[in-house]
This record gives sequence, C-alpha cells and structure tokens, in this order.
Amino acid sequence: MIKRIARTAGFTGLLAALFLTLLQSFWVAPLILEAETYEHVAPAVETHEHADGAAGHTHDAEAWSPEDGWQRVLSTTGGNLVVAVGFALMLAALYTLRAPGRTSEGVLWGLAGFAVFCLAPTLGLPPELPGTAAADLAQRQTWWVGTAASTAVGLALIVFGKNGLLKVLGAAILVVPHVIGAPQPEVHESLAPEALESQFKIASLVTNALFWVALGLISAWLFRRKSQA
Repeated sequence: MIKRIARTAGFTGLLAALFLTLLQSFWVAPLILEAETYEHVAPAVETHEHADGAAGHTHDAEAWSPEDGWQRVLSTTGGNLVVAVGFALMLAALYTLRAPGRTSEGVLWGLAGFAVFCLAPTLGLPPELPGTAAADLAQRQTWWVGTAASTAVGLALIVFGKNGLLKVLGAAILVVPHVIGAPQPEVHESLAPEALESQFKIASLVTNALFWVALGLISAWLFRRKSQA
C-alpha cells in the first residue's frame, strides 16, 4: 500500500507540477515581472540609526533571487514539484480510506483541495504582488493554517456527516476563521497599479483551480489503474 501511494504521488506530482509551471509561465509570471518593475523604483538600500548612538547598519534590498529565464523557471518548477508531490501524497492517502469509484471523482477531490488550500485562505489573504504591504508574517501563517484546517474539517463533516447536526456543525466551522478575520496591515499600500493586482488575483485563483483539478484527475486515474493491475 505504501508503495502504491508513493508511486501515485510521485507521477501525479511530476505531471501536475509541470502543468502548473506551464500555466504560471504564460499567465502569472509576466504579471509578477511587471510588478517588480514598480518595486525596483523604490530605494534599494535602507540605513537605520540605533537609539544608543551606535553606528547604523545597512540592509541591501537586492537580496539574491533567480535571474529571469531558465533560473526562474527551474526554481519555480522545483518549488511546484515539492508542493505537488506533497498534495498528491495527501490525496493518495485519502484514497486508501475512500477509493474513487470513477476517475472523474478525482475532480471533486481536487476541488475540495482547492477550497481548503486556496479559495478559503484567499478570502482573507488574497495573493499579493511584490511591493504590497502585508501584516506580520507569523500572524498570517497562523491564520492561514487555521483556515485551511477549519475548511478541511468543515467540508468533511458536510460531505461525510451521517446526520444533519454534523452537517450544520461543519458549516459553522467553515465560517469561524472568517468571522475572526485575517490579520491585515495598518495601511493597505501597493506599488503596482490596482488593475495589475486584480489581474494577478484572478490569474492565481484560476491557475490554482486548474492545478488542483489536474491533480485530482491524475491521482484518481493512477490510483484506480494500480488497484486494477
């Protein structure tokens, strides 16, 4: 069973990661590159004076980042591969508990993953272009994890709950993180134009939705294929 899960996740993750990289290269990446042109206009070096009169220190904003071209594509592909294999492992493990009867059921699992890891967190913390003001990183990470966990539990209760009470409880759990609210910066600022931000949000959501659908379909097909072998 472990071998079956690993093979399903490995092949699924590879194919889905390549598909996601292709989508990002033609749609998301150009928007990020355009936003970086606005970010580079800002001062590249900041100097801070200590209150005790000690010598200040300098931060170089031009930290290392992949060059445009093959370095950026390779870096993106590597990151996508790690994420895709991890999500594929999760789906394959869930299939051992509730195997898909048809390959098309993988779409539903994929959409559930999209809702848990993308759609629900995006309602409070939308995708951000470079140069966008953001709240404290630790607070955002905590809210994101809590939202993803709440969405997963809520959806599970709604779909698999045996009675109406469990389904109502699941619906209540879904909205809890959004009632609490995501951490927000004191001032909402962005160096990129608002129109570019809107395009980026749409592109990020659509590419992630297509990625999750592909992940669900491929993983369900491979899992069923290996079970029938």
